[in-house]
Amino acid sequence: MDRYIGKKLDGRYEIKEIIGVGGMANVYKAYDSIDDRAVAVKILRDEHMDNDELLRRFRNESKAIAVLSHPNIVKVYDVSFNEDIQYIVMEHIDGITLKEYIDQQKVLRWKEAVHFTVQILRALQHAHDKGIVHRDIKPQNIMLLEDGTIKVADFGIARFARASQHTVTDKAIGSVHYISPEQAKGEVTDEKSDIYSVGVMLYEMTTGTLPFDAESPVSVALKQIQSQAKRPRVINPDIPEGLEDITIRAMQKDPARRYQSAAEMLRDIDEFKHDPSISFEYKYSEPETENISREVSNTKKKTKKIKDEQVRNAPVVPVLMGITIAFIVVAIIFVIGIMAMVRPFEEVPDTTAPELIGMDINEAMKKYSGFDIIVESSAFHEQYEKDIIYDQSVKGGMTVKEGAKIKVKISSGIQYFSLADYANFEENQVYKILTDNEIEFNTVTEYNDTIPEGYVIRTEPGADTQVDTGTVVVIFVSMGAKETYTTVPDVRNYRLEDARMILNSHGIRIGNVTRVDSERESTTVLDQSLAVGSQVPSGTTIDLTIVRERETEQNSVEFLIPLPNVSNSVTMSATLGGNTIISESVVPSEIGGYWKFAVLGEGIGTLSIYYDGQLYRAYSVNFTDKTSMMISDNSNQFGG
Repeated sequence: MDRYIGKKLDGRYEIKEIIGVGGMANVYKAYDSIDDRAVAVKILRDEHMDNDELLRRFRNESKAIAVLSHPNIVKVYDVSFNEDIQYIVMEHIDGITLKEYIDQQKVLRWKEAVHFTVQILRALQHAHDKGIVHRDIKPQNIMLLEDGTIKVADFGIARFARASQHTVTDKAIGSVHYISPEQAKGEVTDEKSDIYSVGVMLYEMTTGTLPFDAESPVSVALKQIQSQAKRPRVINPDIPEGLEDITIRAMQKDPARRYQSAAEMLRDIDEFKHDPSISFEYKYSEPETENISREVSNTKKKTKKIKDEQVRNAPVVPVLMGITIAFIVVAIIFVIGIMAMVRPFEEVPDTTAPELIGMDINEAMKKYSGFDIIVESSAFHEQYEKDIIYDQSVKGGMTVKEGAKIKVKISSGIQYFSLADYANFEENQVYKILTDNEIEFNTVTEYNDTIPEGYVIRTEPGADTQVDTGTVVVIFVSMGAKETYTTVPDVRNYRLEDARMILNSHGIRIGNVTRVDSERESTTVLDQSLAVGSQVPSGTTIDLTIVRERETEQNSVEFLIPLPNVSNSVTMSATLGGNTIISESVVPSEIGGYWKFAVLGEGIGTLSIYYDGQLYRAYSVNFTDKTSMMISDNSNQFGG
């Protein structure tokens, strides 16, 4: 039984079960009792508590993710570093690793591989923009949610790009199947090392194999440095040429020949998504492949020479010669018979190939029955209705022989898709929906005060619109509220409620309020945490120090007000300090001619009595002494 299961860390995180075991740390599923949510808690293993290097790596992870905020990066909620335990509290991901998914699927559809790669690159671009290089990108560190969303995790060996370099062993600790050549050699690593790792993952997803493998990690590392991988289309011919170009460029040995940023690779992928038939035509020399080709060619020449010598030196066997001559005679007779029947040398007249594009396939076959019209394939098409020909192997108007074969492609119809209202959907959910339905899209980002970063604001066309595969949907994604700045006002010497109103008008929220004893009036602001006149982002919190509220004792004073002796109902009410404290309808003759009530209060106040809404009497009330004195009497106007 793990010693942490069932325990509550810092009185907040109740450890439920272990969900991951690593060489440096274990990961547990836990319940956050304050925020009422499931979280993942990564705890450094006990045996590493005295290992300064691993402690540095563990703390690097928390520092790295603390500055990151992106929908494709696992969020960090809390960290705790002390002598007894070191842990990081993270977003709990209910999913599997990308490696597990690859192992299940063996080879991924290229569209799915592109969908995952785009999300990983967006996460890395965000990290690189913050100056952070991951250095351990591999499918084991990529989490996959059920809706197809990707989350990049485990920044355990990440470092700030501007940080000082460390030892060779420190720089080459990424997983050997995915590390870049410079990382394998222990050289300086930067953002382009992460790009190389993404290229390896894209290679693995689309081919089902790793580009380099061997019996030992050292052998794999040497291949990363020295060897050229097979081209992806050699392993899987279904991979589009443009996607192969992208993969190969990302995996270039020389960092200068790779994509220089995640954004640059994303641009090529976006161009490829809009035209899967594109070829980027990157030219790279592959000396090993050329040498192999030359060796194969030389081997073939040598083999042919040996065979020729063997034939020349073979003995002539008369029996075999006789059989051969007999076979030739029979073959000549057979060929003459066939030629007599089919008359191959009879000239077939020329004709003109018909223009079939735009015609219904059935009508085309009837009208041009003299040609051998063959349906090669059918597919959805944004311009042509069902059964209409949209391509032909021989162009209309060309000179061909009568009865020539013409291959055609026909439309399965225009594929329509109804857009839903995707406002407040996470952007990756919408990308997956459109990708699965083969709808092209572009993304536009803009600030929005109500929709959080990474979530969809709207689409163009909008909800309930029917679109086809030729339509490009524009997805507007929120960058969150645009940060605005405000000037900090001086709220010292104001009462707390007044200070709150002033701060709210400046877009500043009150954070912690510290109460202290003072002779000044209760809740008066004595000090504030932000300097007066300083510029801060709207929404910033300010801490206040105020005078503690003093406890006061309220006393009750009873009143017996004489009323006119009438038998009709009247409304009697009383106010204290302008606030109505009692109001009721009474019949004076039924209550003995007196209206009786009690008032709670403190200090000295003015009590006003109203008869059907008109001032009847007024009293000065001393709640401390529990006494009252009439200061105004208009009762005689009402017959009282």
